[in-house]
Amino acid sequence: MELKNTFAGDASSEAVAAAVAADGYAVVRDAVNADTVAAVNADLAPYFEKAHDGHEEFYGKLTKRFGALLAKSTAVQALLVHPMVLAVADNALLPHCVRYRVHYTGVMHIEPGETRQVLHRDIGLYPIASPCPPLTVATTSDRVPKPEEVVATEMPAGSVLNYTGNTIHGGGSNHADHPRSGVALHYNLGWLRQEENQYMAVPPELALQLPDQIQELIGYSLGSSSLGVVDHMDPKDYLHGVRDPAQSSLSSPELEKQVQALSRFHISHSEDGLPNYYDVDTD
Repeated sequence: MELKNTFAGDASSEAVAAAVAADGYAVVRDAVNADTVAAVNADLAPYFEKAHDGHEEFYGKLTKRFGALLAKSTAVQALLVHPMVLAVADNALLPHCVRYRVHYTGVMHIEPGETRQVLHRDIGLYPIASPCPPLTVATTSDRVPKPEEVVATEMPAGSVLNYTGNTIHGGGSNHADHPRSGVALHYNLGWLRQEENQYMAVPPELALQLPDQIQELIGYSLGSSSLGVVDHMDPKDYLHGVRDPAQSSLSSPELEKQVQALSRFHISHSEDGLPNYYDVDTD
């Protein structure tokens, strides 16, 4: 089956975001230049030596993995705020949250001889059945892909795969004589628990050194009106040492306007009594 939704590096962010919204994924080749790829490799090279091979079937017995990449690599920090990637995240997530967060950062270093990963959805962490927003692929919670529906893609260094969490996917086997590495940067709705605990991976003393945009993506900002407060203060104010709660707004008019504009989740029940989750527009 031929892979569609493959774009050149100069494709418009709107076109890529539209493909992800329609089909759950898009591949952008040459999205990251060679210098950045080299910088990521240089930053992360020392950690490959320390990483151990997997010991769980799902993660791969011949695959090395490690996370907390924002604390390990300034080059990865730049990847996190790539304009095209954020445009896709904006389009998929902002209808349903005031701010989205860094969900997970990690490296997958797949050694020769590794078998293919079981197909799965990333939203399995949460007890929310598919189909559900902001994931737009029309599937059900028990949907199993047919062999002829599975497609594979080869992505040269610098390519980016954008996909939503309810898209069925899995790491391919490695038949080459050399390892294959990739960096995973995931984003989630700001009111969900992040898969990777960013507050331990990037503690306050390190977060203070990062740009404001990355601080907010990590979670050092309100997720909604009064959501994520610290000692009744905006977490960003707390991080920067604003100690007077009277100076910290927890529900500004602009924030309230964003909250009121969100698409809301509604819950219905199927014939077996289990909840189904979906959303409707606020209009």
